[in-house]
Amino acid sequence: MSTIFYLIGIGLFVGVAAWFLFIWAVKSGQFDDPEAPKYRMLDDDDEPTKPAKNKRP
Repeated sequence: MSTIFYLIGIGLFVGVAAWFLFIWAVKSGQFDDPEAPKYRMLDDDDEPTKPAKNKRP
């Protein structure tokens, strides 16, 4: 019977910890714009890539 109380305590601790981590993630801006990353790959790069240096043997 005492194991049930330990499991309830551990479950409450894990639940409260997850809740605090979620609140921290919201306040730090992790969920500000969830739509932008999928369109970021479609943006054109304005800077041309540098050509690789040819090494002569």
